[in-house]
Amino acid sequence: MKVELFIPCYIDQCAPQIAWNTVKLLEKLGCQVHYNPKTTCCGQTAYQQGYLQEAREIALKFLEDVNSDSAYMVAPSPSCVGMIRASYTALLGKDAPLYYETIQRKTLELSEFITDILKIRRIPEATLEGKAMYVESCASKRVCGIQDAPLKLLKTVNGLHWLETPDAEVCCGAGGAFAMRLPAIATAMAEQKIDNASFAQADYIVSTEASCLLHLEGYINRQGKKIKCLHLADVLTSGWEV
Repeated sequence: MKVELFIPCYIDQCAPQIAWNTVKLLEKLGCQVHYNPKTTCCGQTAYQQGYLQEAREIALKFLEDVNSDSAYMVAPSPSCVGMIRASYTALLGKDAPLYYETIQRKTLELSEFITDILKIRRIPEATLEGKAMYVESCASKRVCGIQDAPLKLLKTVNGLHWLETPDAEVCCGAGGAFAMRLPAIATAMAEQKIDNASFAQADYIVSTEASCLLHLEGYINRQGKKIKCLHLADVLTSGWEV
């Protein structure tokens, strides 16, 4: 199956290993991965800040760049997937190109693509020893409507013991521009997540959203804690023979 890969700008700049592991995972699962190097930001950052005209221009360029013949477009980021599938409708309105609805339908977050399209429930090679706590992305559940696809995959990883996540419905504090505008509140929300993980003696915090992981990792580093933040793609490619 031919797949268009969408790597959000913040992953490209701040966590490129997630991009590489996404490619590695998709190819392992039999996909022919295509990436257009002209692809840039989807416009989410400008949209969240209220720069609607700038966001529209970015969105229209993005749609032009990804208008390929791939059956699906896959991204390791539910927030950017949500931007394309939901926010573009309000942002572009009548200016949306005719092929937008096709791109809207074929844009999927990594875990839902694996479970819903490829119908894969387990990556047999995935192995990671330790205890992990899952942090659900707000965009994943509330915007993309993804329920248990990530955990279905993660709970089959060899050697990984999953801990109960207290206050699972509560945001970690990243929230796009929220963390920059209200840093004290965002830090307190991150502290709650990390305190829960520390109390449970978790080795890893895992999520499908890199922005959440970067936010939590910043707090972890400032506090000198040893918990490691991992993306779903990192976990599902752990333990593979090179």
